Amino acid sequence: MNIHQIRNATMVVEYGGKRFLIDPMLAEKGTYPPFPNSPRQDQKNPIVELPATIDKIVQNIDAVIVTHLHLDHWDDAAKESLPKDIKIFSQNEEDATEIQKAGFQNVEVLQEDTVFEDIQLIKTKGKHGRGEILKLAGQVCGVVFKHVTEKTLYVAGDTVWYEAVQDVIETHEPDILVVNGGDNQFLQGGSLVMGKDDIYEVYKAAPNAKIISVHMEAVNHWTLSREELKQFIKEKSISNVLVPDDGEFYSF
Repeated sequence: MNIHQIRNATMVVEYGGKRFLIDPMLAEKGTYPPFPNSPRQDQKNPIVELPATIDKIVQNIDAVIVTHLHLDHWDDAAKESLPKDIKIFSQNEEDATEIQKAGFQNVEVLQEDTVFEDIQLIKTKGKHGRGEILKLAGQVCGVVFKHVTEKTLYVAGDTVWYEAVQDVIETHEPDILVVNGGDNQFLQGGSLVMGKDDIYEVYKAAPNAKIISVHMEAVNHWTLSREELKQFIKEKSISNVLVPDDGEFYSF
């Protein structure tokens, strides 16, 4: 298994002999306005450049997984750069319809028993915040990857820590977990994705797994920096939480 962190939640995962592009936000730095009612209103999104060219990122991709349709997970640049016949997995029929409207012809809704080639793709639940903010944030999903020759991978998606995440960990016992850990927030409503305390809960639930925190310092409403998370990890004497820079590459 190879995991190439691109930017924000965008990754290329090589798994079971296939290359998956996850949550592609591929626009150039500063293409979109800042998310409103949130920090850094003077910074347009994305607030950093891609670490590689779009052509290189999308080269030889076998399938795309879009956990939900927020701009920082599925943007116009992705729609323009991906071939219209590429396999795309979405979280539900509503998202699939929107992706098809953009011209994509090979869209499938993830289920708990989806199989792509000989790779199991298991849709998991997510909660994009807590309380009232959920009405605004909408539905999201994660995905567990399984293959006879690979370790089990759990990509949690845009979720905070809650009982369904713990259930996935207990049920599937992932060896590698990817969490969206930038603690992104609007000015009201609290965390939309995991902050450092959420990540600590993931660690306690899966102390022997490798945990990779992405979705950091790439869009204007982040509140948890890589440096702060690294310091927190050090204070807690945790060795299995990884905080990649954009462009960083892991093999497991």
